[in-house]
Amino acid sequence: MSALLELQDIWVEYGDKIVLERLSIAIAERSFVAVVGASGSGKSTFLRLILGQEAPTRGQVLLGGQPMRAECGADRGVVFQRYSVFPHLTALGNVMFGLECAGAPFTGRLFGASRRAAKETAMAMLAAVGLEHSLHVYPAQMSGGMQQRLAIAQALVKHPRILLLDEPFGALDPGIRLDMHELITRLWQEHGLTIVMVTHDISEAFKLGTRVLAFDKRRHDPQAPHRFGATVTYDLPLDRKTFPPAALVEALGDPDPQPSLLQ
Repeated sequence: MSALLELQDIWVEYGDKIVLERLSIAIAERSFVAVVGASGSGKSTFLRLILGQEAPTRGQVLLGGQPMRAECGADRGVVFQRYSVFPHLTALGNVMFGLECAGAPFTGRLFGASRRAAKETAMAMLAAVGLEHSLHVYPAQMSGGMQQRLAIAQALVKHPRILLLDEPFGALDPGIRLDMHELITRLWQEHGLTIVMVTHDISEAFKLGTRVLAFDKRRHDPQAPHRFGATVTYDLPLDRKTFPPAALVEALGDPDPQPSLLQ
């Protein structure tokens, strides 16, 4: 598979504080990359670089072989841990909103045949995430799992090349998380997505990913901890029989790396 996304010798610095250093990775199209690491290891900064919310201090980010500008684009969708949906819109309205803004950027409102087409597209996406019977339900009337399904539909309706997941299932109950695992795996396969997911759960990373990246600092200075940044310390291509290395489990302190969940 060809590289869809490349980060070449990336450094991110805020004044004299270095967050990321010497980060060089290539992400293949249609891969599912899980990102783990301790708090403060640069995972969120890494995600913001891909999303376009932040530019590197040094180095460059390439998307499809072309330099990526530091701005959010329709080719990248994102789902956060807390449900990023509009509370004043129904499920259908939430998913149609992005289509209407894209089709009518000045008014945010489509009419006639264009609106009917957007409605059909939104309804199909809601059906794909299992919300076909909740078109006119508001987020406040939904469970946490339903709201996260809605957020995924929002992110996918414009057919992004890359889907970014920022701790997407961390706030969900265990049973609902398993349902969401099945949903995101199915959508990844059916839509040919490239997914980059940040998670604190090593078991989840090894269950869902085709590759796991672990972020940490290679260099430490106890007198000036801010002067060294994090980078990728583990880069593990996976098959479904791969288990987390003991050193990685120890470094990240996974509370319950159950082998039975990783097969």
